[in-house]
Amino acid sequence: MAEALKNQYDRAYLQRLASVVSVCAPAGINEATLVEDVFRDGWEELELKGRMRRICTCLRTALPPEYLEALPIVRAAAANFDGYMSMFFPDFVEQYGLDYWEESIAALHWMTRFGSSEFAVRPFLKADAPRFLKVMLEWTHDENEHVRRLASEGCRPLLPWAMNLPDFQRDPKPLLPILEALRSDTSEYVRRSVANNLNDISKDHPSLVLEIATAWKGKSKDGDRLVKHACRTLLKSGDVGAMQLFGFRDAQHIVMVDFQLTEDSIPLGGTLNFAWSLYSNTPLGKIRMEYRIDFARPHGRGARKIFQISESESNENSRAGQRKHSFADRSTRKHYVGEHQLTLLVNGVAKAAAKFWLV
Repeated sequence: MAEALKNQYDRAYLQRLASVVSVCAPAGINEATLVEDVFRDGWEELELKGRMRRICTCLRTALPPEYLEALPIVRAAAANFDGYMSMFFPDFVEQYGLDYWEESIAALHWMTRFGSSEFAVRPFLKADAPRFLKVMLEWTHDENEHVRRLASEGCRPLLPWAMNLPDFQRDPKPLLPILEALRSDTSEYVRRSVANNLNDISKDHPSLVLEIATAWKGKSKDGDRLVKHACRTLLKSGDVGAMQLFGFRDAQHIVMVDFQLTEDSIPLGGTLNFAWSLYSNTPLGKIRMEYRIDFARPHGRGARKIFQISESESNENSRAGQRKHSFADRSTRKHYVGEHQLTLLVNGVAKAAAKFWLV
């Protein structure tokens, strides 16, 4: 199993950070104190974002007390690190820079090139959304793809691991000029963010996203991929409008003539195997095959997740298939003993279901 990302903040990483910051600071810093402050009591219990915040607060202590004196040092040091691990630099701006708008926004614009500022911009959005959205709209024309992506990713209403933006959950229309400006961006990285933003919006405003998807679809292959990814939650939920938009017609003509689980109970960490056969009096046509599992949870609270099997188009009248599903624990999903249910879906419609036990 891969090592947890949080463990990459080891002593060697922190010593390098302290050294770089000291070089960037005109008067230097006490490197040993910074490292030891980070590793003080409670470090081992902190998860990834908690460790980022600990590094951020220790930097604040190590640097000059005035924010505007400390910020140029943080900006200079940030250019020597990259990736998700370096997001404590934008976090510094988020935590201490809200009262210094111009300087902080310029710093986040710079830092996102090295470690994304997508989390750090959100308090600024909540503080003054109209003002910050104007900045983000300007960013859509930036020459750097990381900055352009930040314009979309930073204003996602439901960005994972970040604070939600309830004002945009209620009314996402102020975000649309940004998404419109980026939908034909030359970078797949940026277009993917636009799709993710629309997917967030679809959870509260499905008809709005369907309207946008209908208008954007058919203009280019890249655009069609964006639209499809933006509608993934609508498709998984069996939304009729989304199904029709992508050519999946009503599946009433299709019946499940054979569906079976090869086991009715499996151990934790084991694999469930299942098979099925479809039949229709007319050609099957374009079909989207998925399966849904209702998971057992402690205290009787269930959880449900849909997994895609395939999308295909067939002139045949029948088709058989098989699949397996692993119940090994993952970082994003833990399994529990108890009764589960597997349901097969065709074009969003449940066609067969069976229960089994995880033991």
